[in-house]
Amino acid sequence: MSDRIEIPGYLKTFSKQMRKNMTKEERHLWFDFFRSYPVRVKRQVIIGKYIVDFCCERAQVIIELDGGQHYEEENRKNDAGRTRHLERLGFLVLRYSNLDVMRNFSGVTENIDQVIRKRMQELRTV
Repeated sequence: MSDRIEIPGYLKTFSKQMRKNMTKEERHLWFDFFRSYPVRVKRQVIIGKYIVDFCCERAQVIIELDGGQHYEEENRKNDAGRTRHLERLGFLVLRYSNLDVMRNFSGVTENIDQVIRKRMQELRTV
């Protein structure tokens, strides 16, 4: 018997749509950083019932980009619950605002790189 959990078709479809319709900030991070990053990072990854923006499985790091809707009270609560769930699964969740990505791209990417390298050392996946 397999330990794999069957992913619902609607999540697969939605994840695929999200990859095709990334925000400009997601496209910037993907095309100008992650595509040539030396450690594999996937985009719009299904983890449980969630689809995360970016995931480095080797380092167990999730990168989420937050647009303005994430700062509304209800969405902040939902994001906090989602983050707790992902952390219980062993992931470290990094959150950056879309504004950070556009105004401080090098700072965001340097931080992501440092965190991924540190996590890989901690997890001994270097």
